[in-house]
Amino acid sequence: MSPELVARLADVGIQVLAEARGHYLFGRDETVALVERTETGCGSIGGTGLMTEHGLSFLVWRENRAFLAAKGMEVPAAETQVAAIRRFSEDLQAALR
Repeated sequence: MSPELVARLADVGIQVLAEARGHYLFGRDETVALVERTETGCGSIGGTGLMTEHGLSFLVWRENRAFLAAKGMEVPAAETQVAAIRRFSEDLQAALR
């Protein structure tokens, strides 16, 4: 990962939490995202969600209502949680360009 990319991520408060063979895990506060790791840096952004007591919970929509879904559970998402996920996704996408 280039120093320029690390600086762009830091400018929006995003950290590299982990590096695996095929992915990076980025995070800010309780929001996290998996991003494909490529030979040239970063590829597509995968799932984005919140770390909860149930683990990584992804934002899903059912009948125009937002929920946080993790393995074996699904709970209504608060507007603040939806907004945090959206802001994080937008900032991450902009930094990776």
